[in-house]
Amino acid sequence: MRPSLVIVGAGPRGTGLIERIAANAPELYAGSGLDIHLVDPHPPGAGRIWRAAQSPLLWMNSHAEDVTMFTDETVAMEGPVREGPTLHEWAGIDGRTFADRQLQGAYLRWVHEQAVADLPPGVVVHHHPRRALRVSGPREGRQEVWLEGRPRPLLADLVVLTLGHLDAELDDQQAELAEYARAHGLVHLPPDFTADSDLSALKAGEPVLVRGFGLAFVDLMVLLTEGRGGRYEGDTYVPSGQEPVLYVGSRRGVPYHSKIGYDWSGERPPLPRFFGPPEVEALLARPEGFDFRRDVWPLVEKELGFAHYHRLFTVHPERTGVEWSAFEEKYAAASDVAEREALVASAVPDPADRLDLDALDHPLDGVRYGSFEEFQEGLRGYVERDLSRRHDPHHSPDLAVFLGLLSVYGQLVRLGGIGPWWHGFFSYLASGPPGPRLRQMLALSRAGVLQFLGADMTVSAEGGVFRASSATVPGAFVEARALVEARLPEPTVGRARDTLLRELHADGAVETPDGLLRVDPADGRLLDGAGRPHPRRFALGPYTDGRTPGAFTRPRTGGPAFRQNDATARAALRFLRELAGSAAA
Repeated sequence: MRPSLVIVGAGPRGTGLIERIAANAPELYAGSGLDIHLVDPHPPGAGRIWRAAQSPLLWMNSHAEDVTMFTDETVAMEGPVREGPTLHEWAGIDGRTFADRQLQGAYLRWVHEQAVADLPPGVVVHHHPRRALRVSGPREGRQEVWLEGRPRPLLADLVVLTLGHLDAELDDQQAELAEYARAHGLVHLPPDFTADSDLSALKAGEPVLVRGFGLAFVDLMVLLTEGRGGRYEGDTYVPSGQEPVLYVGSRRGVPYHSKIGYDWSGERPPLPRFFGPPEVEALLARPEGFDFRRDVWPLVEKELGFAHYHRLFTVHPERTGVEWSAFEEKYAAASDVAEREALVASAVPDPADRLDLDALDHPLDGVRYGSFEEFQEGLRGYVERDLSRRHDPHHSPDLAVFLGLLSVYGQLVRLGGIGPWWHGFFSYLASGPPGPRLRQMLALSRAGVLQFLGADMTVSAEGGVFRASSATVPGAFVEARALVEARLPEPTVGRARDTLLRELHADGAVETPDGLLRVDPADGRLLDGAGRPHPRRFALGPYTDGRTPGAFTRPRTGGPAFRQNDATARAALRFLRELAGSAAA
């Protein structure tokens, strides 16, 4: 039989893997027949998240010029670079556009078709529009991939899981709230990809509690306002009368920071500087392992500070008190946070020019308002200041920190299970909404369609309703008959509704303490309890401990997802080549 590779998941990650197979096959697999079976109920390329069948009101979260599916010379990989157009080049649109997701889906479909066309003769892709239910088979033999509605399995020499975002069972608190909603005729919408949620139960004019202030909330906000016939006239929102009233809160109590609205100019900070491959190798070599907060975060903090101050001193020297060379030498020699803070205080006169990551992560800590109305005005001011800062190159150290975050994430990928906090922090600082979305948020607030609840939001079920309160406005609370959990389901193996992941776990694949699949950082092979890589099973994506930043790669930033795709493709091709050679012998 011909060698066979099954890829479960036909979205961007599956497409990226096929692109790397096509790029590496001339070197590693030329002339040999191969069947690639692509399993996904959704269309290849776009997959579930970027499919055409969703509202055109929903946008990409990145500028079109910052979205690419193609490698470049900055990617540290063994395989060949095959450059291609970014989204804006392919679509012929302004690079600063926040394209809608339907357009991105079309781009992804085109990339998929190009990747398939670039495969060598004899390598054939077969799409199976079904769900994969489980994988069985011995470690040293052919694998069986069982599909929904198909009595016989696909036979595979190798299986690669590129599943993307998955549905999850409710956690204990969510399950209690959902049961309370059923018992009292209330509405509880669990974490979900917002475009898939049935929002019809959220009635016009009625209060709706929303827990979560990130990108899932932005989608919800759009679908319940413009999606119900409202419109914007400049900075004013004109309601249709079909909107509910949204009361939103979260742990931080503020929206994610706006996307930066200006371009980089001048010298880039030389990254990595304090957290690069040598530091990662040292952490991995520790026989006792490492703790993120104790051993990793101090290096990350120093790296981000370096990026920030490199930009401040080299581009805005009038706001500093010493020469960069003198500051850099002392900064590098500083052995702890206190020493660095003292150095910064002596060299950077204005506290507004100093990087304070704790303050950024907890903007409402200790902040109290006397009334709900005062807080609305206060948070609108916070959002307005954030918009102003993120669109003003006077604050370009913010963009340097963004580059530092990308560099750091590229190193953290190699460490594996580092816990969920980092990904949330990264998303809050580096993967927030487009500026226009925050301006819409302000207009909705002024129109009374959107109300802010505050930080450390708590939700209880009592008196036949849901009740929300926050430490930001002591004593204030809001009651409603509807509650929306505005966030994506946590990508954990234990709570995944996907039977494929659960069966893999039962078959020996292990998870990290925060519930992600453990994979070999070298090539993505699944690891068992003894740390042994499975010879025939790989996994890439957000449900693994090799998760990467964002959905897509920004051009010329090293692209850890590209590096992973290339390593997995090359490992798979080498294995299949040896297998074909053994069969021929």
